[in-house]
Amino acid sequence: MAIETVAGAMAPVSAFAMIGALGVGSQWLAWRLNMPAIVLMLVAGILVGPVLGVLDPARDIGPLMKPMISIAVAIILFEGGLTLNFTALSDAATGVKRLVFVGAPLGWIASTLALHYAAGLGWETSAVFGGIMIVTGPTVIAPLLRQARLSRRPAALLQWEAIVNDPIGALAAVLAFEVVLVLNTVTAAGSAVQDLIDGIVVSSLLGLFSGVGLSFGFRRGWVPEYMKVPVLFAVLLGAFAVSDSVLHESGLLAVTIMGIVIANAKLASYEELRRFKEHATVLLVSGVFILLASSLDFSALAKLDARAVFFVLAVVLLARPLTVFISLFGSGIPWREQVLVAFTGPRGVVLVAVAGLFGERLAALGVPDGELVGPLAFVLVAFTVVLHGFTLKPFARFLGLTGSAKPGVIIVGGSPWTTALATVLKKAELPVLVADINHGHLTGARNAGAEVFSGDILSEAAEHRLEFVSYATIIAATDNDAYNTLVATDLAPEFGRDNTFQITREKGESARLALPRTLGGRPFGPDLTHAGWAQLVRDGWTFRVTRLTEEFTLDDWRTKRPKALLVARISPTDVIRFIRKDEDVKPAAGVRILSLLPPEAAEQPAT
Repeated sequence: MAIETVAGAMAPVSAFAMIGALGVGSQWLAWRLNMPAIVLMLVAGILVGPVLGVLDPARDIGPLMKPMISIAVAIILFEGGLTLNFTALSDAATGVKRLVFVGAPLGWIASTLALHYAAGLGWETSAVFGGIMIVTGPTVIAPLLRQARLSRRPAALLQWEAIVNDPIGALAAVLAFEVVLVLNTVTAAGSAVQDLIDGIVVSSLLGLFSGVGLSFGFRRGWVPEYMKVPVLFAVLLGAFAVSDSVLHESGLLAVTIMGIVIANAKLASYEELRRFKEHATVLLVSGVFILLASSLDFSALAKLDARAVFFVLAVVLLARPLTVFISLFGSGIPWREQVLVAFTGPRGVVLVAVAGLFGERLAALGVPDGELVGPLAFVLVAFTVVLHGFTLKPFARFLGLTGSAKPGVIIVGGSPWTTALATVLKKAELPVLVADINHGHLTGARNAGAEVFSGDILSEAAEHRLEFVSYATIIAATDNDAYNTLVATDLAPEFGRDNTFQITREKGESARLALPRTLGGRPFGPDLTHAGWAQLVRDGWTFRVTRLTEEFTLDDWRTKRPKALLVARISPTDVIRFIRKDEDVKPAAGVRILSLLPPEAAEQPAT
């Protein structure tokens, strides 16, 4: 069926469907190809927009486009604020404070100078646009951090800076614009300053009171569980709208403060709220990027000259690094982390949206160069998105600031058989961590040279001390079935349900005791209980890794060791996947198989 059109325009419903399909489809394809999702979304939007002309948001959606983008950005910033827990900031606190209180003003000055001397814009336009450029783009940082798997502190620095500086950049642009407005009209300076102060005060109080009020109401049980997310959305939109009506763009400050307040309120339902918001943000980031990319006007870009290239290079190679190095000087942050942060400054949705708005306002005032703000913003966003999308992960790995290149395994539960499993994984050169609440249970793993964590894997201490990005798989293997189920259920969203495993529960076959599929982890290996695994190891069964070749295939291995029990498959790229009983294993050459061998087979030499 042909797409429904009216006077050459795509129907709004079809336009929304296309935006959703392109956005989510780009993210899925990026995951499959191990590519930066932001880059694919940018390319998809440009292809269906200015290149093919299939989607034109201004034509197909009309006047609703800008309000939709504003609301989406507000929700994205609120979700970002929800991730900013002060206890998680820990050793990055000093760096974050400097990047906000020192870095924001320095960034404004450096960006203004780059705009004036490199891009050739006038001082008025440079000051307004320079304020907006404080923003480093939380809509871009989040997907990049997810892909790059950075170490905890540099990830915290980039994430906090992006989210906190976002509303600051918008307000800096408002301040500069008010000055330009006074200089170009008869507006009184006192009135403009008063409007700015009123907007900042109102937005700060709205964000604070909304966050405190919601936290108080949720804690007292005034809102039923099923209504918490809808109430959250309603209050969020209300705070944004009221603040924005007092001072344009101040709503971003209100929702950011509101998110930070709720993040630090220690609510019992916090995780459910945060995960729902993360899902909403993935959809919104996708949609907004497709909208903005498809709205690109090539004729506007044609107004730019070679100085645009000098401007982008000046920002990436001079303004950003100088700002970060000066801000973090003497902070105690290791130089490698400073270098990573200094050369990582992607811009995103907020920059394009706010820059386009103020560019139009400057042009309406008759300010020279105002119409160049939007095109320059898009060029900067496109360049930094592509640059950091492809270079952040290898650059961070070069600096030694990522999780291990090989995805590791966390084993929850210290015992002789988990120690034996950890030992063989370590010999296979895979990162492995054994965690247990009982310090004594970790003696064997510690003596074997494995990494250990003494404490509850679900505790805040584990979240703050462990580099979870170094591990892609988790196995709940304590002698407490209820705790195993709790660990697997709680950490499944973090590791992915396909990478969360649990040993078989005692009496788990009973229909009365069977758990819903939403609880617990996946079974693996021979589906043994803790007692079953322990008994086999006591009887002399051992774990062993065997490499398959074209000469020694899986069938050869099965023939040679008919009683062996398959546990996991390790790909040629060192990706481990624990397998279920009777699951087919791809017998490709170069694959290693992890198995449990009976005593008589274990005595044979490894192949």
